[in-house]
Amino acid sequence: MRKPIGVIDSGVGGLTVVSELMRQLPKEEIIYIGDTARCPYGPRTEEEVRTFTWEMIDYLLSADIKLLVIGCNTATAVVLEEAKEKLSIPVIGVIHPGAIAALKTTKNKEVGVIGTEGTISSGAYHRELTSINDKVKVVSLACPTLVPLVESGEFSGDDAKEIISDALSPILDYDIDSLILGCTHYPLIAPLIQDVTGEKVAVICSGDETAREVSALLYYKEILYTGENQPKHIFYTTGSKKLFQKVAESWLGCHLFEVRETDLNLVTTNRQIR
Repeated sequence: MRKPIGVIDSGVGGLTVVSELMRQLPKEEIIYIGDTARCPYGPRTEEEVRTFTWEMIDYLLSADIKLLVIGCNTATAVVLEEAKEKLSIPVIGVIHPGAIAALKTTKNKEVGVIGTEGTISSGAYHRELTSINDKVKVVSLACPTLVPLVESGEFSGDDAKEIISDALSPILDYDIDSLILGCTHYPLIAPLIQDVTGEKVAVICSGDETAREVSALLYYKEILYTGENQPKHIFYTTGSKKLFQKVAESWLGCHLFEVRETDLNLVTTNRQIR
């Protein structure tokens, strides 16, 4: 089926999921919205997160997407079940795939989770992990300084490593052997996180497992695209197009996409986005 996959995120973080989708499903088209103007979602109220997330979902539905990926952990924690219930298309979040990846990796059954305030306070990862394996010990830590670091586009060098080291310090007192990056922004700084944690801790990104879940669902629903047309990827940002383009090109390592600015408030009067 030649319809696009929709991906939403609070900013540039969901590009880490897009990267895996493009690698594992190179024929599929992707339409992405990063709400960079209102990022981060972590400190916001549930009602704000719900409102903003549904604005992005409604915007993408006008593009006739065949599947939705909620690439933001905070939005996944707040809206995933509601979206599954209300939408007629398949909906995937990033929390379950991240939990699965960690449980495959951990040897001592002590798993750390870092994320935004909203994701950590929701307890979503703890519930997901322990519902699958009630023997696992989960240590969670909110790291509010990390999303602004990634969104700034300046996330390399000694200053960035110092910010990351300060943020992770409390969780490294525990005997975790796996650390879930419970925010899709964090894989953009995964090498620096790995430097801080050391090799004894496996750093877990949900993008790879999320893309696998998307692939399996597309196949099961018989909506996988198998034609020969080249995909056209469109990325929308509610903030700076220039900054978004810089991060996207750096992370994806290609130019096979178009970046556009959007005002989600126009969705009610301008439903056609393609």
